[in-house]
Amino acid sequence: MATLCRPAVAVPEHVITMEQTLQLARETHADHPQRDLVLRLIENTGVRTRHIVQPIEQTLQHPGFETRNLLYEAEAKARVPAVVKEALAYAGVTPEDVDLIVYVSCTGFMMPSLTAWMINTMGFRPDTRQLPIAQLGCAAGGAAISRAHDFCTAYPDATVLIVSCEFCSLCYQPTDLGVGSLLSNGLFGDAISAAVMRGEGGTGVSVERNGSHLVPDTEDWISYAVRETGFHFLLDKRVPGTMEMLAPALHDLLTQHSWTVDSVGFFIIHAGGPRILDDLCHFLGVPEEMFRYSRATLTGRGNIASSVIFDALARLFAEGGPEDGARGLIAGFGPGITAEIAVGRWVVDDRVQAGSSMAAVVA
Repeated sequence: MATLCRPAVAVPEHVITMEQTLQLARETHADHPQRDLVLRLIENTGVRTRHIVQPIEQTLQHPGFETRNLLYEAEAKARVPAVVKEALAYAGVTPEDVDLIVYVSCTGFMMPSLTAWMINTMGFRPDTRQLPIAQLGCAAGGAAISRAHDFCTAYPDATVLIVSCEFCSLCYQPTDLGVGSLLSNGLFGDAISAAVMRGEGGTGVSVERNGSHLVPDTEDWISYAVRETGFHFLLDKRVPGTMEMLAPALHDLLTQHSWTVDSVGFFIIHAGGPRILDDLCHFLGVPEEMFRYSRATLTGRGNIASSVIFDALARLFAEGGPEDGARGLIAGFGPGITAEIAVGRWVVDDRVQAGSSMAAVVA
């Protein structure tokens, strides 16, 4: 079975707190007819801090789509290599060992993908396969894990590198004044993450099955409008209630694997917002404590899009991990409305564990 190893995660140095976010909303939208509602919604997210690639004064400016996209490319090239090197060290592999790079991002555009630049500059083999995923939004982290699992199922001794690069702050649009847009301004943060899936060896989640589910006729609930000024994020007010529709898909995948919800020892869930986690606890019938890693990501870093599940998984590793053999479920949610799900067991490879521990100390 292919094993998803310890993720490496980095966030930019600029921090914005809940208090700063609320004050900015009060000042910037003083005359907005639904300002008080927006302030309550932002407070209810529970997001205490977020990290962004520029100081807030620059983030609130809009120099144009071209300038923003150039900044996305420059920041990605500056920040991704260190995260990738850390993830490779955690997994006990080198760039030469990697057979496929899956790159996920929904906050900037490059063609060729950043994967081509990585292969040319970071020591990956010229025959390394590339799989950029750009249009699954927050669900892309889960999709990346599933596609890596598929690849390792086809090529059992393969090694796959997953990279998530999300600079949500570069999608801020000052002219978008809908409640959903203003809420998003207080919810999303920036992050870079990377993780290795090893076809052989490795400590982490040994993925055994993956699945996907699309809720019919919800295409316009989460979407981008692409305009001259760039990506305009559209969020329907019905999105927070989608867990009632998606929880059965998680149940179904567990059932296909002859598992039950109460047999699962850990959950790594995309924290799109607090209601997503609250409702999923309710519809799955699990205690809130089971989602503590995802909730900690939401509180400390906000919704960091496709990087959420890797940040939450990194917190599980940092806590020491569950007992060997513990069953787990990983799920990402995003546009479509789509759920990308994987199930597997926690495994410990003593040969790699020592190297990973040393990497953590060095990092």
